[in-house]
Amino acid sequence: MGPVRQPQGLQRQSANAHPDTGRHYHYQPKNKDSGQPLELDPATVRKHQAGWITIGLYAINPQSQRCKWIAIDADYDHAFFDLGKLKGELELDGVSAALEMSRRGGHLWIFCEQPLLAEQCRVYIYNVALRLGVPIKGASGLRDGIELFPRQDRLAPGKFGNALRAPPESIVPTTTATGFTTPAATSLHNLPTSRT
Repeated sequence: MGPVRQPQGLQRQSANAHPDTGRHYHYQPKNKDSGQPLELDPATVRKHQAGWITIGLYAINPQSQRCKWIAIDADYDHAFFDLGKLKGELELDGVSAALEMSRRGGHLWIFCEQPLLAEQCRVYIYNVALRLGVPIKGASGLRDGIELFPRQDRLAPGKFGNALRAPPESIVPTTTATGFTTPAATSLHNLPTSRT
C-alpha cells in the first residue's frame, strides 16, 4: 500500500504519526478571515468517508449538558461478544442500537429522538453493563472494558469532553473490514425504567 496523501487545507497538529495508528492529528479548520471554526459540510463528510480525514464527534452539548447519541466503545478480547449482549439487553428495554465493527472491537450507537441528560444516559448504560457482567474500563481498576461516550456526566464551561471517531471508523485504507453490521437504529425517546 502506498503512502496516504495529506489532504489540502489541513494543518497537522502533530509532526510525527501516532506510533500505533500511523495517523496525524489535525487542528480544527478555521476560516482564514474570521478565525472562526468552519461548519461541517458535505465535502468534509465525503473526505471523512474516503479516509482522508477523521471527524471527531462530541456527545454532550455544553450549554444543555444533554446528548443526542450515546456510543459504547469496546476494544478488548471478546469485545464484540459483550457488545452483542448489551445490544440484546437494550432491545429488551425497547432501545434499538446499531453495531459498528472497528479494527480492535466495535461500537454500539444509540440515537436519541430528543436530547437526554448525559448523566442519566451514563447511569442507565452502566447499570445495564453491570447487570450483564460486562466489564467497564476503569471500574474497580479494570484496564479493559467498555468505554461510554459521553465520557463525562457534565462539562465545565468552555469544555467539550472527549471525541469519538465518526462512523465509518476506518480512516487509513486497510484490508480490515469496518462498518455497521446492523441496520440503523431507531431513536431512543426516553430512558427506559430500570428492569430488575
